[in-house]
Amino acid sequence: MSQSPDVAGNPYRAELAAAKKAVLLAARLCQRVQRDMLQSDVQSKADRTPVTVADYGSQVLVSLVLKKELPSHLFSMVAEEDSRDLRTDAAQEILEHITNLVNETIMNDGSYNISLSKEDVLTAIDSGKSEGGPSGRHWILDPIDGTKGFIRGDQYAVALALLDEGKVVLGVLGCPNLPFMSANKHNDGSSGAQVGSLFSARIGCGAELEAMEGSQPQKISVCSIDNPVNASFFESFEGSHSKRDLTSSIAQKLGVQAPPVRMDSQAKYGALARGDGAIFMRFPHEGYRETVWDHAAGSIVVTEAGGMVKDAAGNDLDFSKGRHLDRERGIIATNKHLMPSVLKAVQKAMEEEH
Repeated sequence: MSQSPDVAGNPYRAELAAAKKAVLLAARLCQRVQRDMLQSDVQSKADRTPVTVADYGSQVLVSLVLKKELPSHLFSMVAEEDSRDLRTDAAQEILEHITNLVNETIMNDGSYNISLSKEDVLTAIDSGKSEGGPSGRHWILDPIDGTKGFIRGDQYAVALALLDEGKVVLGVLGCPNLPFMSANKHNDGSSGAQVGSLFSARIGCGAELEAMEGSQPQKISVCSIDNPVNASFFESFEGSHSKRDLTSSIAQKLGVQAPPVRMDSQAKYGALARGDGAIFMRFPHEGYRETVWDHAAGSIVVTEAGGMVKDAAGNDLDFSKGRHLDRERGIIATNKHLMPSVLKAVQKAMEEEH
């Protein structure tokens, strides 16, 4: 007999297992597309076809696995993609390519004896059209977070979270190109060379890390640095994603000595959660609205690892407002020791900016 999802002491256990399985399968498809793209001499950086294929394919597989693994649950997903562009005549070749890739990934995995049609693929993509909100359960997915990193062959993440009554209760980050061993933990074991990190967290149960190729999950925690002078900070790799002059001013006010670590995607949240750095700051340019899928999974991984994630005014992030975060501009993640001084520096730098 199957276990109830909310066995005492084990809330969301079944959901977390399904989420990890979904993210791993989606990441496999993404890895294959990225590998083929990087090996192809004719690939132009301006050609977004590979990332488009991987984005849609990832969303199809996450939707499929969650529905298969949790059949009794009402399914609602807030995700980045919809099928509109794939329903045009011009997109039929790409749609066929996505369908073939999805079916090959399912077949190679061996968990499900099914084959999807092109219509099944379109339907699966459109299962991510939910608006989310404060009531009920909603999965939140970014099928490829960090598309520019993906195209460059750098960091990206498959990011999946579950929202329950307006609160993020679990998150999984699949980071195929993030080394399994933390950059600042020297290890003589063979795992030092392993690449591919799977972060996961359930509310009240802490955060864990395992190798994407398979390993025992290990508990992780944010660093315990309490002096900003010794801290390093993460920011977006792409200058267009965050105001670097502002983060530089904040770092200066804090006395941070180390240069910023620039990384694509929510892989930054994972790296922060295991102590690779002490602070993550993101200050989008005016007019940009943060989406829930860009932060939901990463934020619970950090908070369950003992960290804090706030907006620029010091409020918790509110994921219950639909597809966007209804918050002050700017997001800061760090440990509990550093947050007060970081917020102070942020507010001072923002005042000076105006």
